[in-house]
Amino acid sequence: MKHKHYDMILAWANGAKIETRLNGGGWSELTNPSWDGKNTEYRIKPEPTPDVVVYSKIIGKFIFTSEGIEIQQLILRQEKDRPNIKYTFDGDWGNLKSAEVL
Repeated sequence: MKHKHYDMILAWANGAKIETRLNGGGWSELTNPSWDGKNTEYRIKPEPTPDVVVYSKIIGKFIFTSEGIEIQQLILRQEKDRPNIKYTFDGDWGNLKSAEVL
């Protein structure tokens, strides 16, 4: 009879990273799994989803005053030709990681 975690043990022996979760908590990576415990779960660490990059162009009319900048009109559109803004979103969660003026 195969060990309960046979497939993961084999994957780990071939270089896969293994994570564990105790009693339904969060996942954490193991360097040397013990492969035991009734309340312990194991999994092969999933590959992260690549970030999503969106390019856009801001077109607008601005009035510069002594108090700051007043925006009269602002248009933001996704544009592949000559963009002036680059947004990077986390591939797993969709959160904005960075915005860069090009």
